[in-house]
Amino acid sequence: MTEVVESVELRAALLRLRRTTGLPVAFGGLLHETGRFRIAELTGTATGALRGLAISSGNGLGGKSIALARPFAVTDYRQARHISHEYDAAVAAEGLRSVLAVPVVVQRRVRGVLYGALRTALPIGDRTFDAAASAARDVEQALVVRDEVRRLLAVTRERATGPAAWEEVRAAHGELRALAPRIADPETREHLLAVCARLAGATGAPPAERNLPVSLAPRELDVLTCIASGATNAAAAELLGLRPETVKGYLRSSMRKLGAHTRLEAVVAARREGLLP
Repeated sequence: MTEVVESVELRAALLRLRRTTGLPVAFGGLLHETGRFRIAELTGTATGALRGLAISSGNGLGGKSIALARPFAVTDYRQARHISHEYDAAVAAEGLRSVLAVPVVVQRRVRGVLYGALRTALPIGDRTFDAAASAARDVEQALVVRDEVRRLLAVTRERATGPAAWEEVRAAHGELRALAPRIADPETREHLLAVCARLAGATGAPPAERNLPVSLAPRELDVLTCIASGATNAAAAELLGLRPETVKGYLRSSMRKLGAHTRLEAVVAARREGLLP
């Protein structure tokens, strides 16, 4: 299931890369072992020559991008002197000349490579580099979210009880909610928020013991999540990209909805209602 979701995200990033750069061909893959990946997704290709091609660190343009964790481009792949040529046959079969490779880097580790290509030998400009880097960042953000969700699930499995375990769950929940507004892909963002809701409901009172359902707006819940972690209004504003006055307004409205008179009462009430973990 994880690989299916990653495939969807990678395909979406490649389509964005083509749309924003005008490059007719895009392809790429994610690393599932150190220093090696297979080209798994292609768009705009005319043949299947590149599909499943195993790229190793240091080999070819993509391998150079893995090894140095930097984007690289060649104007004519077959004539390029600064890369090795293990993959020339596949590149020639697809008729590619100018090729760009951009690494997907998560916490200083290369997790994948996105390629864009032309069938003519033309220089690839800075705007194209920037757009390709933006597509790679979209994949990076999705992987950050997936890694955090996996870590969170591991914590709950290994230490399912006790206050220390739930404090870690709460901290991760806050990080995920703060990250959600930065996710460009709406489906990934909604999936992330759904995971947050599941985590929040895991520690609340049983539904039968709750009062009438309380509904908080997304930003009200974001602010309350920060407050629950001990953040001041100013710190919450900086984390969420809001003005301190706006944070105060969200906090006041959430307190009113929860029937709370203090920040602490609001956090306790939100946890009781299953809105916070």
